[in-house]
Amino acid sequence: MNEELLEGLQILTPAVFKDERGYFFESYNKKRMEVCDINDVFVQDNESCSSKGVIRGLHYQLEPAAQSKLVRVIRGAIIDFVLDIRKSSPTFGQMYFIYLSSDNFKQFYIPHGFAHGFLALEDCTVFSYKCDNFYDKGLERGISIFDESLDIFGKLNKLFINLNRKVDMSNLIISEKDKHHPNFKDADYFE
Repeated sequence: MNEELLEGLQILTPAVFKDERGYFFESYNKKRMEVCDINDVFVQDNESCSSKGVIRGLHYQLEPAAQSKLVRVIRGAIIDFVLDIRKSSPTFGQMYFIYLSSDNFKQFYIPHGFAHGFLALEDCTVFSYKCDNFYDKGLERGISIFDESLDIFGKLNKLFINLNRKVDMSNLIISEKDKHHPNFKDADYFE
């Protein structure tokens, strides 16, 4: 989707073995992660199922409960997106978008310091992610996807054209909680 990954992000494409029975691949291999310089110890696996048009985010947790994530789609398709909220980063305030699906098998590694969200492009989209820290309600934060300075919806519309997909942007499904996150300029950041 984007030309260049922001520092710390990684896209992993596993070797997938297919035959008349179906397919097989290693969805997680610690040695493969270490080769990619991903040394997180994942302690929690999460999974969500979303209808077409569900948008989630932007979510993150502050230190000491910040979470690195290794995300993938088990069924369906999404546009996954992250926002760099590391104040010391040269890409602070920049976003990255990637198309993930059960057909492309790609995995997306998101280190500490990024707010995360996604838009489900198909009904019954199953999204899975490993986290290197446990959920902590007191340190949970969010940034508004409606923040005009981020232009998330404009960027998503451009991606839909490239993907030859359609989503009714006027009829997105969003939680009440996600509707009330602060704008980027008012959010808590990482140093």
